[in-house]
Amino acid sequence: MEIILLERISRLGQMGDVVKVKDGFARNYLLPQGKALRANETNRKRFEAQRADLEARNLERKNEAEAVAEKLDGQNFIVVRSAAETGQLYGSVSARDIMNVLDENGFKVGRNQVEMDQPIKSIGLTNVTIALHPEVTVTITLNVARNEDEAERQARGETLDSAEAIYGDDINDSARPDEFFDPNAEFEDEEGEAAEASEEGEENA
Repeated sequence: MEIILLERISRLGQMGDVVKVKDGFARNYLLPQGKALRANETNRKRFEAQRADLEARNLERKNEAEAVAEKLDGQNFIVVRSAAETGQLYGSVSARDIMNVLDENGFKVGRNQVEMDQPIKSIGLTNVTIALHPEVTVTITLNVARNEDEAERQARGETLDSAEAIYGDDINDSARPDEFFDPNAEFEDEEGEAAEASEEGEENA
């Protein structure tokens, strides 16, 4: 389907461009969202008549987005999730989760403004792009951790994707058998019992 863009769309074109897109993309997203019109003679005339208003509205939204971008760009947000010792999450962090985290911190964005190829599935620091406006994007950092303490450690540059990293080097020491019992104790007891038995035998003789 050929459409007339009413605003800049990433990887498609600028306002006023006539582009061809898949019918489903146009019907399910671009047309209902007011981002485009079907490319026919009537709509071409309609667009030209409204172009000045559309450009003014776009500039206003862009200025609003830039104001938000100054506060949001470069921000770090902690997301606490359950995860295995390997760092693999029991679940994932999706675009909707990120939208909710931003909302909790006073930033209103739509799920489709969170640009992610796939959900986050492991702990660590992940940079995520937020498209506040077709011409204004920012990058935030998500610190996904099992708890606040681990989030602070990750922020300092630690990698917590192993048992040793979580609990420290002591985990290997405490797991050693000689930490729990004396390997020579049983042998010494047997020697002692044998010696006592020998002495008792000599006395009885």
